[in-house]
Formats: sequence, C-alpha cells, structure tokens
Amino acid sequence: MLLRGGGTLLLAAGSLATYAAGQRCQSYTSYSQSRHQPYSEGVYELAYQRPDPACRTFNSSLVEDAILRMKNQTTDPDLFRLFENTFPNTLDAAIKWRGVAANNSDEELAFIITGDIDAMWIRDSANQIAPYRTILKSKDDDIASVFRGAINLQARYLIISPYCNAFLPPPESGMRPGPNGASYIVTPPYDRNIVFTCNFELDDFGGFLQLSHDYYTQTGDVDFFGKFQWIQAVQSILRASEDLRRATYGPDGEWIRPAYTFQSQTMTSFGTLGNNGMNSPVNYTGMVRSPFRPSDDAAIYDFQIPANMMLSRYLAATAAIMEQLPNAPKGLAQQMRDMAAEIRDAVDHWGIVAAPGGQRIYAYEVDGFGGQNLMDDANIPSLLSAPSLGFVSADDPVYKATRAFVLSRQNPWYCAGPVLNAVGSPHIRPGAAWPMAAIMRAMTADDDAEITQAVKEVLSSTDRYGLIHESVSSFDAGQWTRSWFGWGNAVFGQMMMELAERKPHILKQSFQPFFIERDGE
Repeated sequence: MLLRGGGTLLLAAGSLATYAAGQRCQSYTSYSQSRHQPYSEGVYELAYQRPDPACRTFNSSLVEDAILRMKNQTTDPDLFRLFENTFPNTLDAAIKWRGVAANNSDEELAFIITGDIDAMWIRDSANQIAPYRTILKSKDDDIASVFRGAINLQARYLIISPYCNAFLPPPESGMRPGPNGASYIVTPPYDRNIVFTCNFELDDFGGFLQLSHDYYTQTGDVDFFGKFQWIQAVQSILRASEDLRRATYGPDGEWIRPAYTFQSQTMTSFGTLGNNGMNSPVNYTGMVRSPFRPSDDAAIYDFQIPANMMLSRYLAATAAIMEQLPNAPKGLAQQMRDMAAEIRDAVDHWGIVAAPGGQRIYAYEVDGFGGQNLMDDANIPSLLSAPSLGFVSADDPVYKATRAFVLSRQNPWYCAGPVLNAVGSPHIRPGAAWPMAAIMRAMTADDDAEITQAVKEVLSSTDRYGLIHESVSSFDAGQWTRSWFGWGNAVFGQMMMELAERKPHILKQSFQPFFIERDGE
C-alpha cells in the first residue's frame, strides 16, 4: 500500500534498482511498502523495516552500538522497534553513492537521496544525517566520512546554483541522472543535468551551515573546512542572501528587478510564484527572502521567520569556524556575524506581531509592509522548532505564546483528532497531521506528560509499518502519504537520542494503549 485516503504521494524520479555493489537488492522504495517480519511484540505489531545488511547503503558500528544501547534504555517493544527502524534509515537506504571528487582524491563526496525521490535536497540531506551527531566523536569515526562527503557535495551545489534546492548525482558517481520532467522558467538559469528542482528555500543555507557546525562541534576538525570548497560555498550563501535582502523598490521608488524568479505549470497555487514569478513585493527589513517554504510550497509573504531564525543562528555559529581558517578572506567571519545580528534584529522587529488575542507572537511570514501570515507549518524549520534551532529559549515569553498559538485552533494548519494532534501543512491538505510536527513538539517540550502523549500518538500513526509517514489523517491512521519519508524517520531518531540524554525515565515507560481496534474486530 502506498496511499489510502487523501493527500499526495510523491513518486520516485528514477529507479532505485540496485544499491548494493555486486548484489541485487530490492529498492527501499518498494521494500518500505510492505510490512516485514518479525513484528514487534507490542500491541501495534510494528514491522521490521531494515534491509538485509548486504543491501544497506552504509554500515556503521557506531550506529549499531547506539541501537543496542537504546534497547537497554527502553521498555516498550513498539517504541524500540520504531527507533530501530528509523534511526539507521538514512544509512540503511539513502546513501546512494560515496566517492571522491574527480579533481581531488582527498575530497570525499556523498550523494544522499531524500527517500522515495532519487535526488539530493540540501535541506533534507542535512537533516537526514543530523541525528548521527549524537554518536559522532572524532574525525576518524566511521560515520565522519558521511558528514564530510555531504558537506563537500552540498558546497559544490551551493556554489554552482545557490538558488536551487535539489540536485542530481555528481558525474563522478557514474549514475545515470534522472532529470525532472517538469517545466520551469527560472532566473538565474540552471543546468538541468545538475539540478533536479530549483525552488529557492532559505533553509537550505541554514541546513548546510548547521551540518557544518555539527561536524565541527563534535570532532573539532577545523582543518577540513579550509581544504576544499567550504569557504567558497559560504561566500556564495552570503552573496545570494544579500541579493535577496533587497526591497522591491529603491529609495526613489524605482522598481528593483528581483535576483530570483520562478514559474511553473502546476495544478496548485503553491507550486509556482505569482506576479510573473516574482511573488508579492517586499519592503526592506534586514531579513532574507524565501519565496518557497521548507515544504517546497510557495510562500504568501517572502520573509519566512523560521528560516531567517535558522540562518541567523548558524551564520553566527559557523563564523567561529571561518575565523580559524588561515586561507579565509579577511573580514569574512565578521561579515557572517554582522549578517546574523542584522537578521536577528529584523526578526525581533518585524517578526513579532500581535495575535488576535493581543499576545505577542512570531508570525510565520511577513512582507515588511504590514502583511503577516499567522500560522505554522509542520516542516522544519518551523516556529515550533525555534528552541531546537537554538535561536530562542523554550522559556522565552514570545516563544511560549507562539507555541500556544501554534498548538491551538488559532493555527489554521493545526490538526486534532483521536489519532494525531499535530501541525499539518498546505503541502497535503487540512486534517492531515504530520508526525514530524508531533515529534518536534516532544523535542521542544519539558513537561513529561506532553512529551509522553506526543510519542504515544506518533507510535499509533505508522499503520503498523514501523516508519514515519509524511502525513497521517488525524482521524484515521490508515490514511497517510509516503511509506518512505527519510526526513521524518531521521527526526524521530534524533528525538529518541535527545530524550535518552535529557529525559531517560520517559523511555522506560510503557506506551501501550489499553485497547487498539483491529480490522474485523
């Protein structure tokens, strides 16, 4: 089963035929559509969804050790099974190719597909390997090469096409590219043999910088960042960000041509940009425009607050790397810090608005003219995720008020029901809650009861497949989209590793329901 009920299922752009050298293995896109034994011993009877070791795309002793430790830290068989399936999922099935650059055999590369789409999203790939930072300790660890390979390949893509978001395999891989057949009109133009889609999403910049920060923080390997193209990628990010900070009109009122435009033939208004590909006008705020959201949907107003939070946070954090590189241009680290501070000030000035009840909250999007979109979306970065991004404390009054708004009927994309109470997204439909948002709720909560309830709901939402779906009907766990959603699996693994550190007693609880209805019962 791929999809039951409403919603959209994204199909693979190419065939994931064989991914184990010398052995024919079933594609994980197909594998994830069935429930495999042995089932967990809990009431949900969750399937075992790890491919045979010979068919896994990367094997890590550190990850296997972490799974064994988690088995000893958990009591509930369904909870452990979901972790056992999701935490290693990126390594098991999404590391489509690893190798080195054609012009430098020391430059590691890793092509990481998003899941059931055979392309590498900058944002998704960063999030997919982010959970492994919890076990990364040294540049010599087996998983360190995956971090370096992803950072190096992302850097290449960000230099070639900084306004694009998803990419095809590099020539070094020898893989046959599967170009996207969709028709786009984009400025600046891009190479369709390199780029899969070119929706500019600001969180791609934040994702690259966060991944860089994670690798450096865990390993202390500062030399790596000065060896290849990381400095040039940061310069590309800064140039594009400056271009996208410009207002629609200059001081004298003259129209300023935007740096990026996008038009496509689509059945939905969220699949293209209005106003001939330019979207609505914006005033100068100090923030960076993001015409598309982390969901790949078009924005209503271009200054997306969560993405600007993320960029500010990680520009400041990675400036500490840049200042240690002897080959970095003079003043580049300070330029990063200055932009980070200016964006933070702009978020505080323009992004904090009055809610209908009068409380001060973060808007999801603004335009600098007074336009504001009061909502939140399940995709990360979200307003809900602001503490997880490190932008603001969970105890901050504005965040607390925002959180209350996001998790209420005031948020038009909050979905409530007997299965899952979580934020959804216009990317699917009303009533389709995203487990990823319930996971983020648990990650940003301190109250044990709230965390426990969120985890219980996620466990009940997999339809016994034992993987995190993209969306699930809040009233029927049998209606969901995407059997294989790599990003969602990664976030669940990350949540579990974080709970093992800050709330280990929660993992010792039973998450079994008193009663679960079965087909025919």
